[in-house]
Amino acid sequence: MNKQSNIYTIVYIIVMVAAVGTALAFTAMSLRPKQVDNANADKMKQILASVRITPTPGEVTTDFEKYITAQFIVNEAGEKVGDNAFGVDVAAESKIKDAADRKLPVYECRIAENDVKYIIPVYGAGLWGPIWGYVSFDSDGSTIYGAYFAHQGETPGLGAEIEKAAFSDQFVGKQVFKGGAFYPIEVVKAGQKPADESDYVDGISGGTITSKGVGSMLDNCLTPYKAFLQTLSEK
Repeated sequence: MNKQSNIYTIVYIIVMVAAVGTALAFTAMSLRPKQVDNANADKMKQILASVRITPTPGEVTTDFEKYITAQFIVNEAGEKVGDNAFGVDVAAESKIKDAADRKLPVYECRIAENDVKYIIPVYGAGLWGPIWGYVSFDSDGSTIYGAYFAHQGETPGLGAEIEKAAFSDQFVGKQVFKGGAFYPIEVVKAGQKPADESDYVDGISGGTITSKGVGSMLDNCLTPYKAFLQTLSEK
């Protein structure tokens, strides 16, 4: 074939594109298991962060299995309907489904022999993208033991501050049940208070939209767990 012809050029390009595409597809498939493992390990670290546990480097899965002694799924009535909490797509559940139709993951964490915490995942929207996190409760079903929040693209120094301890530490000790009524924790402008009896934390200065996003996320994601949390308090 004449290497100077248009046909040769077209055939050469097609062969090269096919070869490169095949190589990229093979590489992606080869790396996929490692990517999944890394994503799972990061999720485990975030879950443990909500109960103030930092895994040993290289031992994330071992530490997760050590402290997370049970995981299950409940419905809005507080009834257990499944076991694989880790496999639930919280983003899809919280964005698309009504509360009555959601699968609600719960992680049971045993810090010590008689010290059990319950971890609930949350997911919402910030200013520039998704925000998410995990909120842990004492066994009374009302007192928050710890919280962890993360984001995809909030503004550094402003909305991105939700991932800092200065923000998440405010949630420690807050109550979601007051006088028998359920109140998700509100996020308000510093110096202000909610109109109702709910516990609250100060929002991020300069990060108003992200702060409101966290408040809406807690309302949307914690409220469906009301019945489950009540069963803990009754125990």
